[in-house]
Amino acid sequence: MEIPTLEREYAARGFAAVAGVDEVGRGPLAGPVVCAAVVMPLEEALFVAGVDDSKKLSAKKRELLAARIREVAIAYAVEEVSAAVIDEINILQATRLGMKRAVEKLAPPADMVLTDGNMTLDLALPQRSIVKGDALVYSIGAASILAKVHRDSLMREYGERYPEYGFGRNAGYGTAEHIRAIREVGICPIHRRTFVTKFWDGRERN
Repeated sequence: MEIPTLEREYAARGFAAVAGVDEVGRGPLAGPVVCAAVVMPLEEALFVAGVDDSKKLSAKKRELLAARIREVAIAYAVEEVSAAVIDEINILQATRLGMKRAVEKLAPPADMVLTDGNMTLDLALPQRSIVKGDALVYSIGAASILAKVHRDSLMREYGERYPEYGFGRNAGYGTAEHIRAIREVGICPIHRRTFVTKFWDGRERN
């Protein structure tokens, strides 16, 4: 990814803290959707080389980049929205809520927001959404890495608590192993009930 070109364009127009925002985990059957917001410094000396769409990077590379992003970021925040809330308000609204909360947690605050995809947030800030922004925009790519590393770590912890489902391997996505476990033992507290109706018989595991 190039040096933060878009962020510099906005800086030249007077925006001092341009936040990139992204999410991870819209598609899984279990676990939260995780959103991150990050304001990255624009000096070349602090540029984090290798930032890209988190899905294109190895787990080891993501961990290294996440540590460096947290080290140099002007501000960053990560927000989880639970499976229960996803079931209540739907995944799109849960994602918008998580992104909004992540931006609101930034300290110092952002004065401009760049979001991945086609997402408008309920914020009184200038916004722009960029399709495939996690691969095209430096700060959005950084946010995608922070969100992915956070969620993967969380799902590994859930994998230890609920070993039947293989969360440490599938991160809650609908793999054959995961679906088979739901059919055999039912769902656990972190499953999204609205996502598993096709292969869930109503049983619940505490």
